[in-house]
Amino acid sequence: MKNAVKYGVIIGLLSGVWIFFLHLMGVYEEQYPKNDKASWLEYISVFIPLIGLYLGIKSFRNNYNGGRMEFFEGIFEGFKIMLVGGVIAAFFVVVYVQFVNNELGADIMGRVGAAGFIGVLFTLSISLLLMNKQRNL
Repeated sequence: MKNAVKYGVIIGLLSGVWIFFLHLMGVYEEQYPKNDKASWLEYISVFIPLIGLYLGIKSFRNNYNGGRMEFFEGIFEGFKIMLVGGVIAAFFVVVYVQFVNNELGADIMGRVGAAGFIGVLFTLSISLLLMNKQRNL
């Protein structure tokens, strides 16, 4: 669990800082409530969980699992990382919506849900990429 907490905290903190960075760049002010299109800066946020999950699952395989990992072990570790990161990122979102920009409310929560779905896809693909090949299926 130590590995999942470490990489989950990294993902959560970077995601939270990224939300406030987007606010400072004026992404949310120019965009809402006029249209529902995402800014190109919002798409960059996809790299935070992608890189964090990759490094976290790889670290689990190499440092905690003796260099071997099965597919479901990678999925389980990825879900633990996402759980920790998601809780921290959700905290930042709640603080942002409550104290900085009340108008985003439901829309930003929909984006958080989409981020969770993207995290699941990343976990599946990274686990498949980093697992040891099975001799017998």
